[in-house]
Amino acid sequence: MASSTTLNVKNLAALGAERLAALLIETSKGNTAAKARLRLALAEAQGSEDVSREVAKRLTSIAGGRARITWRRRKKLVEDLETQRRAIIDQIAPSDTDQALELSWRFLAIAAPVFERCDDSGGTVIAVFHAALRDLGDIAMKTEVDPQALADSVFGALQDNAFGQYDGLIAILAPVLGDDGLARLARRVEEFAGEEPQRGATREHAGRDEIARRALRDIADARGDVDAFIAQ
Repeated sequence: MASSTTLNVKNLAALGAERLAALLIETSKGNTAAKARLRLALAEAQGSEDVSREVAKRLTSIAGGRARITWRRRKKLVEDLETQRRAIIDQIAPSDTDQALELSWRFLAIAAPVFERCDDSGGTVIAVFHAALRDLGDIAMKTEVDPQALADSVFGALQDNAFGQYDGLIAILAPVLGDDGLARLARRVEEFAGEEPQRGATREHAGRDEIARRALRDIADARGDVDAFIAQ
């Protein structure tokens, strides 16, 4: 027979709601991820809209952070990011795929400000963003999204991929983009590659060429266009 002090649901429930609430408040002090999970639980009781607002608020807060994230603080950051990612896929997507898709884009967009102040030598932070990228594809498949508008979103993301958070984006969204979306994306990339760089912006132009080359290669791969793939 289990001891009355064993940590399990039955024993904890016996403490009563008020006592448990007090313990949760106490144990969450100084633990950002734990506080985030509690706020999301409270928001979920009110509906997915409240969860969406809570996630959006937290993403804004993470993106606006200024403190350097050392290896000692990296674990807490990963827990916080994972909490927000799971909230999008588990609490919001089942009832509101449009909102979940929007928040998935917002989640991926905070990668740049996060990595600018983060030591991710172990690759644990980028792994969360890559998981969010796969979530984006899953959600997009369940959403009635305009392929043309999606192509524009993908094009914008590809220009902000300095930390690799969008690696594989075209392949993941190719089924949703379809022929029309991929064609529009290819046109936008080709126009982007053909733009004249500003005087002296040699490095910028080289970076633009690399973005375009990779994008056109991935588009060709998604289309099954062997000749275009080889050309890139």
